[in-house]
Amino acid sequence: MVDYHAANNQSSAGGAQTYMEQENDWDRDLLLDPAWEKQQRKTFTAWCNSHLRKAGTQIENIEEDFRDGLKLMLLLEVISGERLPKPERGKMRVHKINNVNKALDFIASKGVKLVSIGAEEIVDGNAKMTLGMIWTIILRFAIQDISVEETSAKEGLLLWCQRKTAPYKNVNVQNFHISWKDGLAFNALIHRHRPDLIDYDSLRKDDPVTNLNNAFEVAEKHLDIPKMLDAEDIVNTARPDEKAIMTYVSSFYHAFSGAQKAETAANRICKVLAVNQENEQMMEDYEKLASDLLEWIRRTIPWLENRTQEKTVNDMQAKQEDFRDYRCVHKPPKVQEKCQLEISFNTLQTKLRLSNRPAFMPSEGRMVSDINGAWHTLEGAEKGYEEWILSEIRRLERLEHLAEKFHQKAAIHESWTDGKETMLTQKDYETSTLSEVKALLRKHEAFESDLAAHQDRVEQIAAIAQELNELDYYDSASVNTRCQKICDQWDVLGALTQSRKESLERTEKQLESIDELYLEYAKRAAPFNNWMEGAMEDLQDMFIVHNIEEIQGLITAHEQFKSTLSEANKEREAIQSIQAEVQKIAQSNGIKLSGANPYTTITPESIDNKWEKAMAMVPLRDNALQEELNRQNSNDTLRAKFATQANTVGAYIQDKMEEIGRISIEMNGTLEDQLTSLKEYQKNIMSYMPEINKLESFHQLIQEALIFDNQYTSYTMEHLRVGWEQLLTTIARTINEVENQILTRDAKGISQEQLYEYRASFNHFDKDHSGALMAEEFKACLISLGYDVENDKQGDGEFSRIMGIVDPNGSGAVTFQAFIDFMSTETTDTDTADQVIASFKILAADKNYITAEELRRELPPDQAEYCIARMAPYTGHDAVPGALDYMSFSTALYGESDL
Repeated sequence: MVDYHAANNQSSAGGAQTYMEQENDWDRDLLLDPAWEKQQRKTFTAWCNSHLRKAGTQIENIEEDFRDGLKLMLLLEVISGERLPKPERGKMRVHKINNVNKALDFIASKGVKLVSIGAEEIVDGNAKMTLGMIWTIILRFAIQDISVEETSAKEGLLLWCQRKTAPYKNVNVQNFHISWKDGLAFNALIHRHRPDLIDYDSLRKDDPVTNLNNAFEVAEKHLDIPKMLDAEDIVNTARPDEKAIMTYVSSFYHAFSGAQKAETAANRICKVLAVNQENEQMMEDYEKLASDLLEWIRRTIPWLENRTQEKTVNDMQAKQEDFRDYRCVHKPPKVQEKCQLEISFNTLQTKLRLSNRPAFMPSEGRMVSDINGAWHTLEGAEKGYEEWILSEIRRLERLEHLAEKFHQKAAIHESWTDGKETMLTQKDYETSTLSEVKALLRKHEAFESDLAAHQDRVEQIAAIAQELNELDYYDSASVNTRCQKICDQWDVLGALTQSRKESLERTEKQLESIDELYLEYAKRAAPFNNWMEGAMEDLQDMFIVHNIEEIQGLITAHEQFKSTLSEANKEREAIQSIQAEVQKIAQSNGIKLSGANPYTTITPESIDNKWEKAMAMVPLRDNALQEELNRQNSNDTLRAKFATQANTVGAYIQDKMEEIGRISIEMNGTLEDQLTSLKEYQKNIMSYMPEINKLESFHQLIQEALIFDNQYTSYTMEHLRVGWEQLLTTIARTINEVENQILTRDAKGISQEQLYEYRASFNHFDKDHSGALMAEEFKACLISLGYDVENDKQGDGEFSRIMGIVDPNGSGAVTFQAFIDFMSTETTDTDTADQVIASFKILAADKNYITAEELRRELPPDQAEYCIARMAPYTGHDAVPGALDYMSFSTALYGESDL
């Protein structure tokens, strides 16, 4: 039979006390049911005799034999292992009442509240009061201390029965009355612990009397459990008495309590090992994910820091497309991985705190702070790379434009200088007449005028070449060679021009005659021709603009140019009239002209041809400017679309960031409801993703159109991307915080009401809604919860001890999670190294070591092998071959703090 002494020497737990108070509310009306009263008399009598026989006595009639209080006191001494006050041996009523009162006082001293049960009623032989008293004794000494997986008393006994009979067919224990009528549950309990005593497969559900008698007889013969009920009493009652069945079943529980202790110990070890294995797997997963993410960042940063310049805009735009692909395709999964990594790290640390394990310290370089630092470096490299690409595109556009302009102006200049050296070096004036010499002199003066007009073009060519060199143009060598050739040739032309002028002036005194009309024509034709060439250059000049204002400026300048065409045409007609006047004079005076105008090579035909070409270029220029205006209008529309969407998205993100801040403070309902609401809120946020994608598509069009500014919005795509990522990360962190609170609540047994109280207290003193309490705020919060820390000085006392727990880093702020961890530690109990050592000691049959065979017999295979692989050999004086040290293994599970 069971030994109650050890259990009864312990103080009653709060939960068991509550149960006793509920059961003491004795239903005396039901006790009047004859069938139930009969069952209770028989069961309670047998139960009392199973203990009284240890003292060499027994009772026959339960209400008569306890009237003098002597056997009642003896029963209490046997089941409690304690001595009661000396009984009075007199036969008078007062002696009996005094003895019964001593028994009732002893029962009350064990924390049992006796309701309406007095000594006089027991002495008078009141059957229902006597049965009620015996049931109270059974509850206190046989049922109260039953504990199965954090449930106790009646619920614990019922859970034990359900666990033990679960594998058996036709057995479904849901209560302590109907579930036992067919007898199969009694047989299943015996067969589960002693399969050699029962042939369970031979039993039939439709033969309850046989089943019950078989179980009762086997229990009495082999398990020392007296027969407390008759099979017929149970079968013939519609609803057997619950208290009688509980009393009978509790005897089976205590008979098998040794096996139950081993099972409990094994379950505790399995639970601890399962937590440890899960934590190790989470650590391995974190290390791998952190390594992979850091390796990806390490490979990506050199690519983003590469500043190898390309030669063309198309090549740089290809790089820009690669970068866009990286931002839209390759990076988003890594953002999710980083977020998941932080969540996994926080969850693991929470689980380790809840299971009294040391905090997880990742490998060197793999801390969350290291990953955040690497990520910050990556984002800095991204920003720099994007800015470099855009600046390179602008630079190459500028270079291509300048290079085209350089070669155009160089070609025009080279065309003009072609043959000029030959002309300047000829000696034609030596054999010319006076008029011819004068003509040569005037021609040379016209050439000087033309030469001076071309000086500006040469300077422009040199300036463009210099700018190409400063902008690191890839073909600067050929540009420099051509520019140097032009400059050298220009110096030669200047020297030759001066030399020829001096030669002509030496002969000028001999030349008096000159045709003034030819000279006037030459003087006026040369600048006009140069003006036409400049105008044609301007009409063919390439242009690059970035906004409507710039193109409108070009259009305005072009309109001003067109407004001067009428005056230019008058000048052309005036020049042509000079030539006409020459012809008129020659005809009127019979002069035969020797040939072309000696002062210029510019003929009226060439002026007209150039004029026609220039006039043909004007509408082409009009069309080009109009097309560019249309393109800039389209770009402005793109800017407006992007700005409208960006302003909407930016406001949305800002509103949601403020909203999630309020939600995290103002959430109510259960944690599961809060978690469900947050996930629904997260889902609602993610439904906004199409708007982000729409904005990305606008941004892509903006970049493809090479639009670099937007006066309609202050938002940039990078700013909105960062804001969106911060919003998603904030929601994920808030969800993770609630999940960790659920883990804390479930692991520590904190009620929903306690969490509400803690949250309300925390929020009340978190005046700035920062999510953390400063030291003085935290002290006020502790005082409101009943802690005596008001007079503690800085650096000592209870408050300093508590701050050392909740703020180990000395930051001066206490988070809500640290506050919950502290309060749960203050109010709940957790597994310790000593408890695990005690459990191993039970499995080892009280030895200081355990063998691999014992571990494989008592634990599941995978956890048994886990222990065997990690336990060191036992080296004590009582060691045997194969002995394993379970003590050092258990303390290692909880770190150095539990040693």
